[in-house]
Order: sequence, then structure tokens, then C-alpha cells
Amino acid sequence: MSAAAPGVSVATVLRDLAESRAVDLELLAGAGGVDRRITNPHPQKTGLALTGFDQYLRDGRVLVFGESEVRFLESLAEPDRSGVLRRVFAHALPCLVITDNIHPPVEVLTEADRANVPLMRTRAATPLAMARLSAALDVYLAARGVVHGVLMDILGLGVLIIGESGIGKSECALDLVVRGHRLVADDAVELRCRAESFLIGSCPELTRHHMEIRGLGLINVQDLFGVASTRRSKRVELVVQLERWDPSREYDRLGLEETHYETLGVRVPTIRMPVAPGRNLAILVEVAARNQLLRSGGHHAARRLVERLEEQLGHARDTADLDFGEDL
Repeated sequence: MSAAAPGVSVATVLRDLAESRAVDLELLAGAGGVDRRITNPHPQKTGLALTGFDQYLRDGRVLVFGESEVRFLESLAEPDRSGVLRRVFAHALPCLVITDNIHPPVEVLTEADRANVPLMRTRAATPLAMARLSAALDVYLAARGVVHGVLMDILGLGVLIIGESGIGKSECALDLVVRGHRLVADDAVELRCRAESFLIGSCPELTRHHMEIRGLGLINVQDLFGVASTRRSKRVELVVQLERWDPSREYDRLGLEETHYETLGVRVPTIRMPVAPGRNLAILVEVAARNQLLRSGGHHAARRLVERLEEQLGHARDTADLDFGEDL
């Protein structure tokens, strides 16, 4: 699978946030630097940088000034104010955002233009602005990749079906759609990492709602089965890896083994499912999803059975070791 390098320009963020109205940002100065790239989704607010303690300013992160920072700048003499701002703008900052609709001193605008650092203002309070900026940037900067497989929503669980080409992934997915489950993506599944802990899967716009079935060609699932048969995206919570049956291989018979599929730094529970004539893959995948839902709720059938077996064996050993005294 391939992953795209993170990074988004300030111009893109300005345009898209204006369209979505997630954060109102007004460009005040530094328009020549709108091509600067933001590489970290977490804005930084480090007022100590204005006092000379600026070594902890991080490159690629949006810098936020609230009322305390602006009032501190206003308290400085004009030459000192310009010197402080030049030292701050000497870092590789993508942009500066001033919150609470505060009017900054004129030196802030002057030095932003001089350094080509975009200076923006929002009416939102500092905590709200930082939260919304972080959420928006997390979407832009999430690690991304594309995997060959099928993503389904089965009983609310996102199930990614992978395996070699021609093994029956799309046919299995079609069976699942007929059984009332929902298709997210077929063939190419776009993955992105959110909050560094879970994966969101979606379908490329061009192939959305479509499936390729050998012998039938391309079909539009939404046209055939209705709007409820598809969805745009889903969190990936289980991976089912289809593989051809190998008589010489030992397969897990109890379900005690825990394996994971790892991509973009995230590990997802995985089931390796052998494909052989006579096995109904759709039913097996659906049962795997139901079983995963139970496991997520703390109900692990295989472990409970093993625990009961060990309990009975322990009881049998204790009974065999009882001393009934000497024979009469």
C-alpha cells in the first residue's frame, strides 16, 4: 500500500474553511506567504516566546495569539515590540492566528508582511479556535493510503476484506449486500488515520457505489439495491483476509489466537479465512463480524469455553487426590 506525505498549504486551509464555515479566518497581512505548509495538526500557543524563550516554537505548527499575548505586546515599547516579533517570525511558522477578534498592534502586521508569514484573525475565543483548527487540520494531515480490498458496514462494524486478486472479495461483498449490509468501497479502499489511533475507510469519488463482478462487469450497487445499501465512509474495526485453502497448513480451530493487520501505524484485529469450495464466505464473514462485536463487549466464547474446561479438569484432579483413609 502507498501513503501520501502530509502537509497542507495555508491557502488551501483558508479557502476550505471559508467554504465550510468551520472557522472564520480573516487574512490581515502576510499574503505573500500563503503557500507556506502546515505539517502538524496541533496549534501552538506559547506566550513565553514573546519574552525571549522561543526555542520551543515548533516548525510547521500554527501559532495562536490570544488576548494575553496581544496585551503583552502592547505593553512593550515600539522598538522592543518589533524585535520580539522578528525573533518569533524567524522560525518556520506556517501562519499566525489571533483570536477573539482582537486588533493587533500595527507592528504585528508590518513584521508579518516583512517575513511573509500569513497573519489571520478569528472571532472565536482561543480554546474554541484551537479546537476547531486542530479538528480541521487533522483531516488534512491524517496519514493516508490505498489498499486493494472491499470495505463493508456489517451490523455497524467496519469490515475490510482483503486477499489476492480473483479470490472472491467482490462476490462475497455482493452476497453481504443482498443480506442487507452496506458497501463502502470495492477494489480500491482509501484509508486515513484519525487521532493516531483508528482508521477511516472510504471510496474514491470516481468509483463510489460501483462494484466489479467477473462475468457481470461493473454494477451500481445503489441503483440496484437502493440508497440504504451504501455509505460514504466507515471506521475499519475488523480485517478479514481471504486466502486459498492449503491442506498442509494448520488453521486456528478455537479462535484463541489474536492476530492484527497493521497499516499507517494502526493495528486492527484480523481473521485469516481459508477459501474452499462449499464454504459460504458471506455467512462466515457476517458471523465473524457478529463475533467481533461480542468480543468488543467482553464476551469471548472461546476463552469462556477454555476456562470452563480448565475449571472442570481442576475439579477432577482435586477429586482424584482426596484421601479416603486406610482400607478396612
